[in-house]
Amino acid sequence: MTTASVLLTVGTTWSAASDKCDKEERVGRIPWNYTAVAARELRETPAIREQALQIMREWIQQNKDIRNVRQDDNFLLRFLRQKKYSIPMAQQTLLKYLSLRKYYPESFTNLNYEYASISEILNNGYIVVSPVRDSKGRRVIVYNMSKFNANKFTCWDMCRAHFVVYESLLDDPADQILGFTHVGDGTGVSAAHITAWNPTDFGRIMKWGEQSLPMRHKEFHLFNIPSAIKYIIDFAVSKVTPKMAERLKIHTNLKQLHEHVDASCLPTSYGGPLQLQDMVSFTRQLLSEQKKKLLALDDMEILSTKGIISSRNKSTAITGDSVSIEGSFRKLEID
Repeated sequence: MTTASVLLTVGTTWSAASDKCDKEERVGRIPWNYTAVAARELRETPAIREQALQIMREWIQQNKDIRNVRQDDNFLLRFLRQKKYSIPMAQQTLLKYLSLRKYYPESFTNLNYEYASISEILNNGYIVVSPVRDSKGRRVIVYNMSKFNANKFTCWDMCRAHFVVYESLLDDPADQILGFTHVGDGTGVSAAHITAWNPTDFGRIMKWGEQSLPMRHKEFHLFNIPSAIKYIIDFAVSKVTPKMAERLKIHTNLKQLHEHVDASCLPTSYGGPLQLQDMVSFTRQLLSEQKKKLLALDDMEILSTKGIISSRNKSTAITGDSVSIEGSFRKLEID
């Protein structure tokens, strides 16, 4: 039995008082007792959750601009939780999510991990999910640029590999609430990696991705970053919100990385205990379990984008601090 297989058999518990848990308690995929975290960080209660879900379903059913949109709890909660139960913001994110899928079908549709190019990228270990959560209960996603063959695969293949993994994780309530830690290794970046991207598309993917994907990105850690690509990172940072930019940390060595990321979550090449091939196997098992759901996402459609409010229009933009928007969290409070 492989290491990853052994990890799958270990139960998981949560210490709500400290938001931390022992190494043994962080292994596996059994959801944590995350109620306290949801209440504190997302303002979630059972009453608010049910009322918000009802409002979202009614809005979807009455919205003539979208069709065949999933209405199950797990799908809708990914948007509500990411926006801390601001219903107007969750609705906007859902519309932008559908629009992104329509605008870039080469990366965001036909999410079959067994598709030849995606399967090879995954098998090479470019993007893997750690079977061990970090000390805050978060999923850790690891990227290694040296494992991506930029002479064979396109930037859209890279995007699709990311999206297949992300979509496969987003139905998990623990991941929706606790969020994600990203660890990227820049070793092996070549001119082919850089020229694979059109600057316009790269900028759009960075900006639209943050606005459209209902993920709680909590930390980004990069290391072994060649000086030649730091300007690309600066460009990427300029396309995201200041809050997201502040979560990006660049480390010069593994010692610095381990001060911020639990080594127990990392492969042996990054000073951790996990075999990369076991991480690949674990990731593929996750994707296999979600395959049908991911392919069924293509049934959803956005027929018109007129309902999307541009953040550039300050008079209509919705912000997380707004207290006057109908349907916001404060409107949902129940005595």
